Amino acid sequence: MLKRLIYILLLFPMACIDPYEVDVPEGQQLLTVEGLIHTGPGPHAISLTRSDTYGSAFEGLIRPVSGATVVVRDNEGRITFLEEGAQARGTYFTPAGFRAEIGKSYTLQIQTVEGKVYTSLPERVESVPEIENVAINTITIPVEGQEIPRSGVQLVAEINDPADQNNFYFWRNSPATYIFETRPDLFTIRPSDSNPNRTPAPKACCATCYRTEISRNQSIFIAQDDNFNGLSTRIPAAFIEDDGFRFVNKYRVDLKQYSVSKEAYRFLRLVKQQAEISGSIFDPPPATIRGNMISLDNPDEVVLGYFMAAGESSKRVYIDKSDLTFRQNRAIVPDDCRVIPGTTVDVPADWNP
Repeated sequence: MLKRLIYILLLFPMACIDPYEVDVPEGQQLLTVEGLIHTGPGPHAISLTRSDTYGSAFEGLIRPVSGATVVVRDNEGRITFLEEGAQARGTYFTPAGFRAEIGKSYTLQIQTVEGKVYTSLPERVESVPEIENVAINTITIPVEGQEIPRSGVQLVAEINDPADQNNFYFWRNSPATYIFETRPDLFTIRPSDSNPNRTPAPKACCATCYRTEISRNQSIFIAQDDNFNGLSTRIPAAFIEDDGFRFVNKYRVDLKQYSVSKEAYRFLRLVKQQAEISGSIFDPPPATIRGNMISLDNPDEVVLGYFMAAGESSKRVYIDKSDLTFRQNRAIVPDDCRVIPGTTVDVPADWNP
């Protein structure tokens, strides 16, 4: 009898709980435009996505906008149609040979498959000085609770700023290529039902490959020349984190320098400030930063992102492991290097350290 009473008491609270359903409305889908055309070689890319604000589900928060008609129009009326990438939905590329021209203004125009039309404000292309030299600094970043700090390479651009114009600079990196080393001699066969132990099975090839990856800056690197107009200066322009693979041998990247408009610089500065908020309870909440895109159907519609047009200069940099004063412990891949995505054993035709 006592056991039965205990059983009933245990079930009783469960029977009194009803599920509470929260009805949260779907968030507004915001068009996000990200793209830059410049005076350097292409193709240049414009990416279109839709981002959901907070809604009843978190699935598919960022969706590519496919099937749109995307064109760039210059101030002389010349129109250039962009084509959507076959393997990159939502990304639209300029034709081969297209380059922006210094002194011209460009406008991005978009029509979605639903018939909605968007346009940017005109962006004027300004000339940009050459990168005279790129210095390499090793940066370490202490990590709380860890003995080994984060580290990487800082690229410092040396430029001669022209005195006859007010320049607004923006830097980013090209896809990087580096020598990727693995240990195929340490390869083992994974345990299975028939073989419960790892079995050494060294591979004869290959220990050295060339790997190409998208090299993204860890922050937004921008500057305006108010304090160095007409002078030679050195400015931090990139940071590449050491992940235990990149700087085992040689690493190559092209540092891209752009002269953007004052309005584009302001947008990038606001994005940089928001991205670098520490996360304290005393920090202001993230805000929606309006770019230069507007809807022609509904001027009140919020459109995110920015279309930029800029002059470009570029400097190729080879970084040797000996250039670093601190390196992360080498990461070990006990396999053929060709199994890693983005690798090849063929030496790139333009590899010339």
